[in-house]
Amino acid sequence: MGDPMSERTASRTAVLVCQGRAAASGRAAQGRFADPMAEQLLRAEERVPVGQVRAGTPPAGWRERAVYESVRACAEVVVARTLAIDEALRAHVREQLVILGAGLDTRAWRMPELAGTDVWEVDHPASQRDKRSRLPAGASALARSVRFTPVDFAVDDLGAALDAAGHDPCAPTTWLWEGVVPYLTRDEVRATAAAVAARTVPGSALVVNYQAPSARAAAGRVLARVLGSSITSGEPWRSLWRPRQLAVLLAGHGLRVVSDDDLLGLARTHGVPARGRTSLRSGHVAVAEPVR
Repeated sequence: MGDPMSERTASRTAVLVCQGRAAASGRAAQGRFADPMAEQLLRAEERVPVGQVRAGTPPAGWRERAVYESVRACAEVVVARTLAIDEALRAHVREQLVILGAGLDTRAWRMPELAGTDVWEVDHPASQRDKRSRLPAGASALARSVRFTPVDFAVDDLGAALDAAGHDPCAPTTWLWEGVVPYLTRDEVRATAAAVAARTVPGSALVVNYQAPSARAAAGRVLARVLGSSITSGEPWRSLWRPRQLAVLLAGHGLRVVSDDDLLGLARTHGVPARGRTSLRSGHVAVAEPVR
């Protein structure tokens, strides 16, 4: 019998994050956060709670209300996270961008700064098939190219997959690792960090989003699973990292963390309302560069 993660369906977390971006687009951090492509990647039924959140009209049924609250809370988290990551990417525009665990990421379609960049979207084969089926017919990327690269981080060789997809390990690369680390075991995180470092040369950068331990956040996730109110309950977190732990891991591979901010601080910096303080405080965005 194969590994259950390799046989899984497309990521529900990726859909929720896309719903969160669609719900917040043009409303939170006005003038600085917009993701019009997000809604285009959603199915009709997935747009329903997005519209409800945008209108501020929660549904009556408890299951529908649970979905509504999940999308509302996600919208609050992803705005600060997306703004911080976009800012980091603009500061590290290179000819190669590799997005690890791309999900329903839209940056290749909405960031004009990537016009001279080849983008590799790396994700589980099931999630990648789902993403490609959702792209609107004739959708034109702003990036120079988008190369879909199927990889199961639990079993596949990331380096070999990137070689096959034409990534140049000798050229500077910006790596984006967003919303993936918690869903990997510590060994899988270490293996992925090693594979990234092996293809990282001077001038490169790694932008990584991860979760630090939080007793309140853990209790909330357990309660949501028990009540059956979590639409992502089949995708549990497998590893949490304190900032110092992640810095030590990356340092062991020749990468020095130059910034590490929690999402609550980033939300305040960008003027984003922060009701879900627990989830924001435990989320982090860090930037690491090769030690020269």
